[in-house]
Amino acid sequence: MAGADAQKGAYRYGRGREMTRDAARVETFSDGVFGVVLTVMAVELLQTGPARESGRELPDALAHAWPSYLAYLITFALAGQVWLAHHNLWRYIIRVDQMLLVLNLLVLLFIATIPFTADLLSDNLRGSATEQRLTAALYLGTVLGEALFVNLSWWWARRRGLLHPDMDPGLARAVARRILLKPLLYLVAFAVVFVDPILSLCAYLLLVAFYLIGGPGDLRPSANRAKGGSAA
Repeated sequence: MAGADAQKGAYRYGRGREMTRDAARVETFSDGVFGVVLTVMAVELLQTGPARESGRELPDALAHAWPSYLAYLITFALAGQVWLAHHNLWRYIIRVDQMLLVLNLLVLLFIATIPFTADLLSDNLRGSATEQRLTAALYLGTVLGEALFVNLSWWWARRRGLLHPDMDPGLARAVARRILLKPLLYLVAFAVVFVDPILSLCAYLLLVAFYLIGGPGDLRPSANRAKGGSAA
C-alpha cells in the first residue's frame, strides 16, 4: 500500500502539469538588450569622433568622419525598426514556452552583434573592394540572422498556440507573410554592394522606411474609440 501511495504521489513530467508564464518578462529583458545595444553604439561613435583627432580643423574632421556617422545612422535605424517590430509582434504573444524563449534569445544574439558590425562598417567604407564586400557580408549576416529568427519565433508561437486566442488567423498569416519578406529584401540590399557599397547602405535605409509604413500587426490607434472622444 505504501509503495502504491508513493507511486501515485510521484511526479511524472507532462506539459499539462507545468505552470505557464506570460510574455511580460521576455519583453522587459528584450527591451533592456535593445537599450544597451543602442547605447553602446552611441558611445562607440563618441569615442571615434572628430574631437579626438589631432591636427585637423573641426570642419575637416567632421567631414573625414562621415563613415562613422553613416554607419551609426543606418544601424540605429535598423535596430530601431527591429525593436518596433519586436514590440508589435509580442503584443499578440500571451504565453511562452522553452523553445520560444530560446528563439528570442537567438534574435537578441544577433541584435547584440550590431555594434561590432557597425564599427567594422565605419572602418572599412574607405577600404578596398574586398574589404568593403567582406564587411557588407558580415553586416548582412547580422541583420539576416535576426530576421530569420524573428520569423521562426512567430512561426513557433502560431504553431504552439501561444498567440492571443482572439487574434484573427488571417491577421496572423498576414503578419507571417510580411516578416518573411524582410530577409529577402536584406539579400537584395546586400546584392547592391557589388555595384556600390554606399548605395547598398542606402538600400538598407529604404528597407527601414518601407517597414515603418503601417502594415499587418503594427500598432495603430484603437478602432473602438468613440468618435469625438478623448483618450483615457
